[in-house]
Amino acid sequence: MVSRHVPCPAGSAAGTSVDVILFPLDTIKTRLQSSNGFSKSGGFAGIYRGLGPAFLGSAPNAAIFFCTYDTAKECFGKIFEGGPNHPLVHMGAASLGEIAACSIRVPVDIIKQRRQAFGHLGVTEILTGIRQHEGISGYYRGYASTIFREIPFAVIQFPLWEYLKRQLALRNGKEISPAQSAVSGAVAGGFSAFLTTPLDVAKTRIMLADTGTSEAQGRIITVWKIVYAESGMKGLYAGAIPRTLWISFGGSIFFGTYELPFYPM
Repeated sequence: MVSRHVPCPAGSAAGTSVDVILFPLDTIKTRLQSSNGFSKSGGFAGIYRGLGPAFLGSAPNAAIFFCTYDTAKECFGKIFEGGPNHPLVHMGAASLGEIAACSIRVPVDIIKQRRQAFGHLGVTEILTGIRQHEGISGYYRGYASTIFREIPFAVIQFPLWEYLKRQLALRNGKEISPAQSAVSGAVAGGFSAFLTTPLDVAKTRIMLADTGTSEAQGRIITVWKIVYAESGMKGLYAGAIPRTLWISFGGSIFFGTYELPFYPM
């Protein structure tokens, strides 16, 4: 018998597919947001730099998110009138999923983004430098800013994705296909990505900042003031186009793969 989907294996496969296929867009976005600027951060050279950490972290990150999301969605669905389709259910479940997944995502992002923006540093040098100058807490620098980015993103993306799927199902009079889920995911992801770009800029600058600087302290408002003073609103939306494209295409792959039938061994 074929299960519609199993969240952990399917979510892991979807996350890995997205991270590998669309990695160049992520690199371009990071370099545009870096305080050094796009060209000094590497331009189009070494566009896959940092792929190793991203690849290793993508599967557990996605698995933790979807296991938490689906479990929380089922639990919350018993509390709210309207069951699992209630918008607050999607918002709460997605938020908990993001908080749990960030235990893996934040250390991976720090290593990945420093590889993307500082090409002369290898993974071992990055890990050693963090341990020597900041200790274990350094591997989680930007955790709060990542949460502040991910929760608004999830609160917009997942209810919108579920809503679009539900509307397609009602219009068609049957369960939607993985392709329709993919389209819904692309629209929801792209819309959410653009709106939350300023939060992503702050998160990137915090993770890339030199130890001891004001940006490294992790305060989003402080970083926004610095970025705005440097380049105005344009700076706060640096990388918005590649981020929107990356998450739109990523949303189609991610949610399309997630909805594929899963054949248990």
